[in-house]
Amino acid sequence: MDQQYAAQASLGVKKKRIRSQFVKDILRDRWMYVLLLPGVLYFVIFKYFPMAGLVMAFQDYKPHLGFWESPWVGLKHFERFFTEPQFWMLFRNTFLLAVYNLVFFFPLPIILALMLNEVRMKLFKQFVQTLVYLPHFVSWVVAVGIFYVLFTTEGGVVNEFIARLGMEKIPFLLSEEWFRTMIVSQSIWKEAGWGTIIFLAALSGVDLQLYEAARIDGAGRWRQLWHITLPAIRSTIVILFILRLGSFLDTGFEHIFLMLNSMNREVGEVFDTYVYMKGLTQAQYSYSAAVGMFKSLVGLVLVIGANRLAKKMGEEGVY
Repeated sequence: MDQQYAAQASLGVKKKRIRSQFVKDILRDRWMYVLLLPGVLYFVIFKYFPMAGLVMAFQDYKPHLGFWESPWVGLKHFERFFTEPQFWMLFRNTFLLAVYNLVFFFPLPIILALMLNEVRMKLFKQFVQTLVYLPHFVSWVVAVGIFYVLFTTEGGVVNEFIARLGMEKIPFLLSEEWFRTMIVSQSIWKEAGWGTIIFLAALSGVDLQLYEAARIDGAGRWRQLWHITLPAIRSTIVILFILRLGSFLDTGFEHIFLMLNSMNREVGEVFDTYVYMKGLTQAQYSYSAAVGMFKSLVGLVLVIGANRLAKKMGEEGVY
């Protein structure tokens, strides 16, 4: 009995010490937590709180009735979505664009960061960095407008050049064959440079003594890149790849919407534009919520699967 009492007393003392240390840590780093607060509030207000609205995917939601009084319909909207004639067309278009972005866009910031890391002229390196960062700050409206000016068949710079060469003008903006190429090219032009920031930060943390030792052993630039640089940023690449899979089916509504027209809609209509059409233009709120929820669930499954695979391969993963 005395031993049990002593053990409980000891446990109580340990808990008090932990609480006391926790309070001391909070007070010591209080300004760090103050700086953290805006970011936390942003995610709570704009990311987590709106998730409560997902209940409308299981309701026949009526704005005048609200969430509490709208009738529940279970999986009715999901069943309708999976049996819609457009489902496979939407899935194919979204999936192909997502794969093209993953294959062609994702590696480019890594390659660009590796190239910039090899530049020794500081002024030239800063100039190139500024040049490739700038498109990120251009809105998609302006970016698509620039491509319209360049590629339109009526006075477009590219088509005028093609005509001067004696060839037929190519309807880049109206053709189904060119739609995905244009979308991926625009994404690369706008975001590839901005994506190098994280990789350049990771590269700055590589121990320079490793390169010196490799040079002494006779390793050239390619050997150093393959055996030192890439392994050093491998964990960063894996984490960003996993996070990218979380938005795998998120092809970017504004970008796709601006490029859509009646001639390329068969290959350009994706889940994002479909949700807009059904949810906002036709006021089918519950149905569009079900479509959006399906897209989010696919991303969640991909993240969990990729994270488990990364851990099996010896990487840390995201959780």
